[in-house]
Amino acid sequence: MIYEKIKLNEDGSKDYANLEMYIQEYTDEIAIEDRPLVLICPGGGYEFTSKREAEPIAFSFMAKGFHAAVLWYSVFPAHYPTALYELGKSVSIIRENAEKWHVNPNKIVILGCSAGGHLAANYGCEWNDGFIEDSINKTAEEIRPNGLILCYPVITSGVHAHRSSFEKLLGDRYDELVDKMSLETRVNSDVPPVFMWHTFEDGSVPVENSLLFATALRQNNIKTELHIFPEGGHGLSLANELTLSQWKKEDVKAVTVWIDLATTWLKNL
Repeated sequence: MIYEKIKLNEDGSKDYANLEMYIQEYTDEIAIEDRPLVLICPGGGYEFTSKREAEPIAFSFMAKGFHAAVLWYSVFPAHYPTALYELGKSVSIIRENAEKWHVNPNKIVILGCSAGGHLAANYGCEWNDGFIEDSINKTAEEIRPNGLILCYPVITSGVHAHRSSFEKLLGDRYDELVDKMSLETRVNSDVPPVFMWHTFEDGSVPVENSLLFATALRQNNIKTELHIFPEGGHGLSLANELTLSQWKKEDVKAVTVWIDLATTWLKNL
C-alpha cells in the first residue's frame, strides 16, 4: 500500500487540514489496472471529524478492491466555504495524480457521513458554480465528482435540521446563509449519481433529511439509490463491532450490508 499525507492550505484552512491517501500498489500480477477511489469525509457536526468514520471505512473499501482517501477538513471555528475549498483541492490532487496512483479518473466518488454527508452533498450541488474553482485555481473538469455516497447525511436546514451543524458551519453568517445550506433546494443537473442510506430510527439527523434530498434528486432526474433501514440510531459507520463507540450502540447487523450495496453501486457507476 502507498500511504501519503498531503497538507491542505486553502482560504481559512486550519493547521490540521490534510488529505490522507491509501493507494493499492499496482502490480502486473493482478489484472486490475485503474481502480475507483472513495474519498471519505467523516462526520462530526462540523465541530470535529470522527475517526470512527474515517480509516475503518477506508480500509473496508480497500478490502473490496478500491483506493481510498480521508479528508480531514477544517471545522469550527472555520466556517463555510473553507471545507468546500479543501474538498475541491483534494479532488483535483487525486485527478492530477490518477495515472501515477492508477486511479480511474472517471470514478472519483465522495463519501460523507452525517455532517460530512452535508459537505459531500453540498459539493455535489456547488462544484460547477465557479467559486470553488476560482478560489483554488482549478478548472471545473479538474474538480468534478463522479458520484456521491451519503451515509445518514445532514441535508435540510428546515424543520428536520440538525441545527447545531449549521450553527457551527456558518457562525456569524448563519442568518445570511442558513436557507442556502438546505440542500434539497440546491439540487441541479450537475449533481452526480447518488447512493444514500439512512435509518428510520435516527434520532439526531432524522430520516427526512435523506427523503427530502432523494425527492429533489428525482425531480432533477439524478440517478439515485436510496436505502432506509428500519433499525439503528445515528453515526453507525460500518454498523459492526469494528466501529463501536464507547456507548456500544452501533452494532446493527441488518445495516452492515450497506457497504456491499454501495460496492455494487460503485462498480456499476
